[in-house]
Amino acid sequence: MIMKLQGVIRLIAVCPLLLSLGMPIAYGQPVADKPGLQENPYQEFSLGAIKPAGWLEEMLVRQKEGLSGNLDRLYPLVMGPTNGWLGGDGDQWERGPYWIDGLLPLAYILDDAELIAKVKPWIEWTLASQKENGYFGPDTDYENTIVGIQRNNCGDWWPKMVMLKVMQQYYSATGDKRVIDFMTKYFQYQLKTLPVYPLDHWTFWARYRGGDNLMSVYWLYNITGDDFLLDLGEIIYSQTFPFTQIFTSHNWWHTGSMHCVNLAHGMKTPLIYYQRHPEQKYVDAAKQGLKDINTFISGPHGVIIGDEALHGNNPTQGSELCTAVEMMFSLENMLQIAGDPDYASQIERIAFNALPTQISDNFMTRQYFQQINQVEISMCDRNFDTNHHGTTTCFGLLSGYPCCTSNMHQGWPKFVQNLFYKTNDGGIAALLYSPSQVKTEINGQQILIKEKTVYPFEETVRFQIYTDNPVCFPFHLRIPEWCTAPELHVNGKSIKLDKIKNGIAVIKRTWRNDDLVVLKLPMKIRLTEWYERSQSVERGPLVYALRLEEKWQWNDNVPANGRLDKGFWEVHTTSPWNYALIARDPAKMEEHYRVAVRTDVTSYPWNISGAPLEIRTKGKKIPDWNIYNGSAGPLPYSIPAGREIKTSEEDIMLIPYGCTTLRIAEFPISMIFLQIF
Repeated sequence: MIMKLQGVIRLIAVCPLLLSLGMPIAYGQPVADKPGLQENPYQEFSLGAIKPAGWLEEMLVRQKEGLSGNLDRLYPLVMGPTNGWLGGDGDQWERGPYWIDGLLPLAYILDDAELIAKVKPWIEWTLASQKENGYFGPDTDYENTIVGIQRNNCGDWWPKMVMLKVMQQYYSATGDKRVIDFMTKYFQYQLKTLPVYPLDHWTFWARYRGGDNLMSVYWLYNITGDDFLLDLGEIIYSQTFPFTQIFTSHNWWHTGSMHCVNLAHGMKTPLIYYQRHPEQKYVDAAKQGLKDINTFISGPHGVIIGDEALHGNNPTQGSELCTAVEMMFSLENMLQIAGDPDYASQIERIAFNALPTQISDNFMTRQYFQQINQVEISMCDRNFDTNHHGTTTCFGLLSGYPCCTSNMHQGWPKFVQNLFYKTNDGGIAALLYSPSQVKTEINGQQILIKEKTVYPFEETVRFQIYTDNPVCFPFHLRIPEWCTAPELHVNGKSIKLDKIKNGIAVIKRTWRNDDLVVLKLPMKIRLTEWYERSQSVERGPLVYALRLEEKWQWNDNVPANGRLDKGFWEVHTTSPWNYALIARDPAKMEEHYRVAVRTDVTSYPWNISGAPLEIRTKGKKIPDWNIYNGSAGPLPYSIPAGREIKTSEEDIMLIPYGCTTLRIAEFPISMIFLQIF
């Protein structure tokens, strides 16, 4: 049993007086779906109603102090005053809107006046840019004579889809009614123009990402009820890549078939459209799509493997940072629409494993591609579809390609935004777990719920409820599929969990001030099978990886390419990494994988020095498994029975994947016996 970790949560004394202070109640989020759209089981709170705490607050503070809060200063070529989305003649495509799509929720979640002041000029210029016919944004193409910026295709539908997401969030945070008029006029423009200039007229990106456009159309419909928006939705869906059809076909995932980020965007499209056409085929398509992703083109970290086109599931192929944050955003929308807890588990798998490792501790550099088995970070042309002068695994401001520098900022703020939901039965849901709080109003009563936990590093999640007066509402809690023996207590009394429906437990009662809900999710060691019958060690929502010492080295010998940094970080190790795990009896895993908990945990747990948990086990070196082309060589195939590695057993240490930079997370298996039936 994991002991409670000390020193991670920043506790704040609470009394009922706090209910009248602090963050505002929701402004402009739609309360319920209008007739004509499927009523979703879960709906977002307004931006700012949910606040992070503990390690999660630390993540957002580091974003503010790092690239997210300073990209205008650190990347002025694109994010400075010449950007086309500020009225300049510089970059006018996706990168500016990408940054604001993450900066805006960060600013309003933190209630940070400085960040809000950086956001507002982008909002105001965009609103003011709208023409009489409804068009908005940059409207003049320039020659791409300046290396490192994108100055053409200003009419492209795609970057406007990103800015529509920005406007939704701005309305959610402020209730500014100009957003409703602005979006209404633009969608009237789209209704007239898309039949002549379809989504893929300027670039192919918008065709794959039309689900984002459709999402914004339905969002506005739930506010205004304008019927023309439903007609526009049909046009957009008809011009979008047919994800529903391909997800129900076979072998769509073959190498090179699709860009990885396009798939991350598109995976939500069937369920977005399902809101208008609630037919089971759209639910099934989305579910099958995720199943095939996890089977054929992903790994234990939960992210589509594509570098940049889809590239199988070899653990040395790359996963793009943009893919991670866009998958999270798609899955967050899918969870609200379908209410399927499998989508919540996938979000946690990405957020707690892939996302922390791909961004440096100070949030000042990032990797373009990460590898599941990553034993060296260096300038090298690896076996990737795209190499960008060999810098794709290096940590830098712009190494690889600059899109991720602009787009990575949305990951953690939008994760915070989805920690709690309003429910269609008048209650509150917590389907993702992390230290946080939410303030809302039910039946005229203000409610404050504080989630006190260091999950995913502990098994217990506590919800303290504060209200001036008793109030009755249902409280939805997700029971993860990996947990076989959950426990639930309210004010110290055990609650039976024999009525869990589709992985969701619902407690409906009259809640009083200081009520305490305690959810215990015992975490057991399990091994999951991946590429070449390799296995990964998992426990709860965390994947564990071999701990390797890290030596960070600055490299300023960059190629002559204007997109790149003045330098970047390489990471090397002298630790041995070529280990196989030893096959064990599944019934005796706890005997062979010993979990240890640190007591000196800091507020930032996502590195090898701060890892709150470790697992001790045995491994065997494979002498002929060596470095190949900057990566771990071809993964030795694990025969189901009969292959014994002759080297001696050694003690090895595993730590959470998200705490590593270098690692092995998919291990060959050494059989210690031959058994034939």
